Amino acid sequence: MATPSLLSLIFFFFSLLAPSIVSSSPVHDPESVVQEVHRSIKNATRRNLGYLSCGTGNPIDDCWRCDSNWENNRQRLADCAIGFGKNAIGGRDGKIYVVTDSGDDDPVTPKPGTLRHAVIQDDPLWIIFARDMVIKLKEELIMNSFKTIDGRGASVHIAGGPCITIQYVTNIIIHGINVHDCKQGGNAMVRSSPGHYGWRTISDGDGVSIFGGTHVWVDHCSLSNCNDGLIDAIMGSSAITISNNYMTHHDKVMLLGHSDSYSQDKIMQVTIAFNHFGEGLVQRMPRCRHGYFHVVNNDYTHWEMYAIGGSAAPTINSQGNRFLAPDSRNSKEVTKHEDAGESEWRSWNWRSEGDLMLNGAYFTPSGAGASSSYARASSLGARPSSVVGSITTGAGVLNCKKGSSC
Repeated sequence: MATPSLLSLIFFFFSLLAPSIVSSSPVHDPESVVQEVHRSIKNATRRNLGYLSCGTGNPIDDCWRCDSNWENNRQRLADCAIGFGKNAIGGRDGKIYVVTDSGDDDPVTPKPGTLRHAVIQDDPLWIIFARDMVIKLKEELIMNSFKTIDGRGASVHIAGGPCITIQYVTNIIIHGINVHDCKQGGNAMVRSSPGHYGWRTISDGDGVSIFGGTHVWVDHCSLSNCNDGLIDAIMGSSAITISNNYMTHHDKVMLLGHSDSYSQDKIMQVTIAFNHFGEGLVQRMPRCRHGYFHVVNNDYTHWEMYAIGGSAAPTINSQGNRFLAPDSRNSKEVTKHEDAGESEWRSWNWRSEGDLMLNGAYFTPSGAGASSSYARASSLGARPSSVVGSITTGAGVLNCKKGSSC
């Protein structure tokens, strides 16, 4: 007969193996998710993975980065997400697919071993790379549901052509990829699944385009210099976390919400955490419409016009960020209330709580203050803005080597 301690060990072991039951619907209670982000940041534990915390205070990184055997435990990363995109499991419950060919000769009939062939499959897949690669796509990379693109262990660049499109699919993880110099594509046939291909009109040229996508997590990517946005989420997209990314050399960085008239984006819920907004950025970090946006513990070291903006009455909850204003006295304001007079935007719920303002930076709040649109104040808040530098020091693509922690 098993002893109580042995039974506990057995239950713990099977809890690691058992797949989570995940709904593909958007998060229904954004307040509870914001509070969960707070608890995760406060505790920053390994969350049942059986390892000691790395102690950075970044709950995502502390969940997996100190595991020297990460290469054989890749799919555990899916259990480390926080925020609105915390249920994005990607290809956690599927097989490993190794990309061996950097080519993209035929967007309608992709060759096995290519990234395009991997992402269109119907089954869940965790996609990794056999070696360093620069992938210049001929057309948008249209992803199918339940996929992870995991660049750890290789230097992977998607660059010089159209880039990643997440359209009307769910459960996507993009991790450890350099995405830059993305161009427009379109006026071409492109395959989106084994059973379907169709005509694509001209694309915007985003780095990552989320179009009606749900349960999406973009983590530890380095993004720069794309034709339109670095990461855009529109057309009813929701349940998204954008974390630990390093963004540089771009004008309109991040658009969240299709248009002021597209009210379906009122369901949008996005967590933006632990990112470094770096040199050469101008505006939209992010620019929000309609939905609910939690901006927490990011490092803003560069902007030319403004950092956080929006229109159409979005709720913006800014907590524990570090804002370093540019030297220009006309660009000190963090915020920009767009496309509305003050009599209108004064009712929008925007708040700054615990943010560090440097070099004259200032945030213009609006709305009712202690509104039900925000998470209730508690001791489980964001990490202090004074530690943002340390918890974002690893933002962007990591240099992960086999046999050692990242």
